[in-house]
Amino acid sequence: MNPWHEVRKQLETGTDDTGLLAFVTGLTDTERKAVAAQLPGYLAERVRGGGPSQWEVINRAHVFRMVGAACLSGAAQVAAWLHRRELREPDAPRADAERVLRAIRGRKDEWRRDLAHRLVAGLRPGTRRGRNPDGEPGWELAAILVIETGIEPPGNDASVAGWVWDLHHRLGRGAPIDVVRDHPLLDVMVPRLFQAEGVALALTHDWRDAGQDRPSVIGALASLAAEGRVDRRGLLDGCTTRFLTDGQSRDVEPFVTLWNLLRPALDEIPLVDLVRVLPVAASPLAQLAAHELRRVDDAAGLDGDLFAEAVGALAFRAEKKYVTIALRWIAGAAPERADGCLAALALVFGQDAPALCDRAVRLALKLAPHASPTAADVIREAAATLPANLLAQIAGAFGEVAPALPEPPVPGVLRPRAALPKLPPPIASAAELAGKFSTGWISYRPMEIEWILAALVEFAHRDRAAIAEALRPWWEERWGRWGYTSYSYVDTSIANNPCSLLSHCALAIVSPAHSVRCSAQLTEYLAENAVYSTLLDGWVRDRLREVIALLESGRTMPTLLATPTSPNGQIDAGTLVGRLELLGDDEPLPLDFCQALLRLPRSVEPEVLARAERLTSAAGRRLAAWLRDGGLADPDMTYGMAAMMRTVSYQNYVRVPALHARMAPPAQDLPEAIRDLCVLEPKEYWAGHSDDMSWWPAIMPSHREVIAAHVLECLAVSIPSNRVQVKVLTALVQGEGPVGRATASAIAAALGHKKPDQRAQAVKAAKILAARGELDGADVGWALGHLIRAGFVKLNRVTPALEELALSGAHRETWATLAETLPALLPEAGERPLAGLADLLAVAVTAATLAEARGEVPGLSGVAARKGGSRLLGEARRLRWTISTT
Repeated sequence: MNPWHEVRKQLETGTDDTGLLAFVTGLTDTERKAVAAQLPGYLAERVRGGGPSQWEVINRAHVFRMVGAACLSGAAQVAAWLHRRELREPDAPRADAERVLRAIRGRKDEWRRDLAHRLVAGLRPGTRRGRNPDGEPGWELAAILVIETGIEPPGNDASVAGWVWDLHHRLGRGAPIDVVRDHPLLDVMVPRLFQAEGVALALTHDWRDAGQDRPSVIGALASLAAEGRVDRRGLLDGCTTRFLTDGQSRDVEPFVTLWNLLRPALDEIPLVDLVRVLPVAASPLAQLAAHELRRVDDAAGLDGDLFAEAVGALAFRAEKKYVTIALRWIAGAAPERADGCLAALALVFGQDAPALCDRAVRLALKLAPHASPTAADVIREAAATLPANLLAQIAGAFGEVAPALPEPPVPGVLRPRAALPKLPPPIASAAELAGKFSTGWISYRPMEIEWILAALVEFAHRDRAAIAEALRPWWEERWGRWGYTSYSYVDTSIANNPCSLLSHCALAIVSPAHSVRCSAQLTEYLAENAVYSTLLDGWVRDRLREVIALLESGRTMPTLLATPTSPNGQIDAGTLVGRLELLGDDEPLPLDFCQALLRLPRSVEPEVLARAERLTSAAGRRLAAWLRDGGLADPDMTYGMAAMMRTVSYQNYVRVPALHARMAPPAQDLPEAIRDLCVLEPKEYWAGHSDDMSWWPAIMPSHREVIAAHVLECLAVSIPSNRVQVKVLTALVQGEGPVGRATASAIAAALGHKKPDQRAQAVKAAKILAARGELDGADVGWALGHLIRAGFVKLNRVTPALEELALSGAHRETWATLAETLPALLPEAGERPLAGLADLLAVAVTAATLAEARGEVPGLSGVAARKGGSRLLGEARRLRWTISTT
């Protein structure tokens, strides 16, 4: 009997894992060596090609682990085997550990101790860490071996996290606190909790999930400290160590929780350490430090220097709640602490919060009689930036203060930045073209796909047999290896993805019969799921399927018409005429011809029109008429708000107002496909959404406003869900044609994206338009006013973007935007102001200053004239003064 044949059979088809375990553990040393010699190579072969074979290995990782543990000889070999990427995370880790332990039961004690050391040292955070109630991958086996062999486990951060996850799962299943109290590794692991990286995630996950009837590991440690099982002082010292080393990270949060559960006495609080971390600590630790320091001060009194440092650290922080804590603390301070209090109050003078500044000034005036000359100097210097009324009060108590002169803003210089990639180089040979395809997933940009598609058509026309032969190795590996004669499955990503359809074009050349089966599947799927494709995505898909149908039929043509000659998607008119000359009297593909018409520039040279007039084909005559009439006229556009369904949670939808563009085709004779692109009505729910708009600008590069209207429709449903890539705008604005409220509204909506990098793309698009003299700030302002009032765009997101735009050199456009937006946002009498409106007014001051703006903003004078000292009123007064100064 050949033992390897039996093992391989079980690995591929067997379901009797228990029988296989009995078989491999019953082998002789010689037979085990024979299996061990074949096993690594067999595994490598199974995973090398990817696909179903690799997934079968991952799904049966526990069987491979068991066989390797039983048959491989050295502890180092077994450890390396168990830590292989494909095998290291088996399902049901506890059951896996039991099988592996049975497989190595006959090994010598020294060998098992060596393996235990290696398994612990090789542990790493798993991809399913904390999600498997059946045990932690790798940890279960390593821990049991450590306990059985009695070794001191080597230091490994993942092993500490694994220990916490293990206890978390056990407690979560109802185990008593005894599982922690009696754990053999408790005394080793507890000190390591405070040094291990990655353990905070396990502890945070644990205590947040704990309820009244479910204890947590942190709660268990606190209870064990109370009964003396765990060294309480050691836990407190460990927390302090973590505060000092990891205090700026949210990872410190579970250690703050443990500290609070331990309830340290006053003499156990490390005062100096808490003061030291206070200026930069993460919020949970900052709250703890402030509370504990105040507790000690109220009970026993802090040292004067520590008190001064503590209130100064709180006043230094940007968060208003900590500044408020400092002010409250200072309000109750004794006169002898005046200098330390005044130093902290000086920091508050620089806060961008009028209410806090007012309070700090009142406290400073109260302490003025007790101030030393040095403290008075500090207060006078800090007061230079205060508003005039507060500055006068400080000067009356501390002496004359010279007001600081604000530095005038300096505008940048706009430079149009092309964000479009260069056109790819021509494809010179069939071998080079075949090299563009691979057995894995390909991902090409639109222009790359256009050029590969054109090369497929041209090479198939020249010598179809040669290009088919060049592509055959790809086809055999991609399709023939698994016996596929059609798509193994079809979904929206397959049916609409240009890269998938490009591969389908190549399949149509190598194996038209298989391609026809795939096309039938796609047709059936699209008939049932057409709602999930936008009009523009469908346009790209149908153009590619048009080429697929051509190649499946066995027909060829010398060239495609619509392949761009410019990075923005346009086609040189003379080049298009030459392509039609190459076709002769043959008719082009219908969508290819329509796409070529839409990619022409808005004007052509007379000599190009004359060449087109000499074309004799029907398509040539249609092209000549198109050029003669000036191409596609601009569609009729209207703009406004409409309710839109969007998701707020799974199966929970809400209607929200969003900006839309309505579009009607121009009054001219148009092909139906082109006419459809010029019709747009607001759509419900996700009907306007696209996951990839990168193709859209190149569909109509000479009609930016038309594409912007479609983009706006996508943004209306996608921005609130953060599902859209705003980069499309930077490509869109670099085309030709008018830009209007659709373009402006798309930029304004994109400024509401949750992600800063996406908002930056909208700012970049606005800068490009401004540099070209095409940004209508009033249109952007009109859109922002509607979107902000509707809650679609948040001020805290749009304000920094507008500030960047103003300082970049687009200050006139930014002021025009704000002059149009502010009247819609300024509060009426008795109305609560929008959060963040003061910041927007400050940006308006900057933009107005740079633009040297003069005039009136409706509603501004009324707000500025109201009584009060809030920052909103102060900024309104500054703006009114700025634009009214002569």
